Amino acid sequence: MAKRLTVAYVLWAVAGPLGLHHIYLGRDSHALLWMLTLGGFGFGWAREFLRLPAYVDEANQETVEVKLRRQRDIPPPIGLARFAGQVCVGIYFGVVALIGLSSMSFFYLMVLPLSVGAGVYLVSNIGDQTSDLQKTMTACLITSPIFYGSALSPLPISLAASVTAAQHRRFKPPRPAKAHRLGPRLYKLELLNFFWFLPWLRSVVEYMLLIPYRIMCALTGGGFTEDAWKKVLEVLLREYTERERDALSVLSLKADASMEDITHTYRELAKTWHPDHNPSKEAEEMFIKIHDAYQVLLRRLKPHERK
Repeated sequence: MAKRLTVAYVLWAVAGPLGLHHIYLGRDSHALLWMLTLGGFGFGWAREFLRLPAYVDEANQETVEVKLRRQRDIPPPIGLARFAGQVCVGIYFGVVALIGLSSMSFFYLMVLPLSVGAGVYLVSNIGDQTSDLQKTMTACLITSPIFYGSALSPLPISLAASVTAAQHRRFKPPRPAKAHRLGPRLYKLELLNFFWFLPWLRSVVEYMLLIPYRIMCALTGGGFTEDAWKKVLEVLLREYTERERDALSVLSLKADASMEDITHTYRELAKTWHPDHNPSKEAEEMFIKIHDAYQVLLRRLKPHERK
């Protein structure tokens, strides 16, 4: 059935930020994006006042150019607005994931890139275009460990995913008639919104995904807790824990200090603050603090590095 521009404008005005006009036009990915971002944070919804006629034409009839490009397997042109939207939505999804993650863990290395990738892919799937989901997610998973622990990590991950999605952009194949049925489409949209907006459901999914590494923690003697895996991951990634950073501060050392630097500084400070040279309560406390800091850094090193 042909879509009417008047109806599209009415739906845009009444419930545009919720994507109701996109559901009417069969643009389900666009509708879902609008539901999750309230109309592209308002800016996208306002911009569509000028874009609606093109959306209606696209819904009613495929253009000759699109037909020819699809037949010849020619990718659609790169749109700056789409690319910028991919980056921004990817960052937004990544920030939401960061807020939901209570600590740095192996789960962080999975949820953050997958969240960013989902945002990027959602934008790349708008309209008559789509991209390669697997390659987009792979780009996120490869980029995530490089920026592990950084509050700005959603930006480079989103950029890498957006570039990958743009490189593998293509036109969607024609949808079969049954794919236009409103009932199944609304069911899918509501299911995705249900997953996004209910925190308790995300907690259940998180707990289920955490089971494998929780079992690993228990088997390795670390305990059935997320903190135990965090310690294992910090060792694997060679990152300093908070206690180790405090130890470096006590010895006035930088993060890139070698074993020789640590040992030399420890011996010099130990001589200076030894109770035999400074028979005072302050010197005794400082000597103990220096010794404890040295032991903390010593335990971090591999056996061959201690020699």
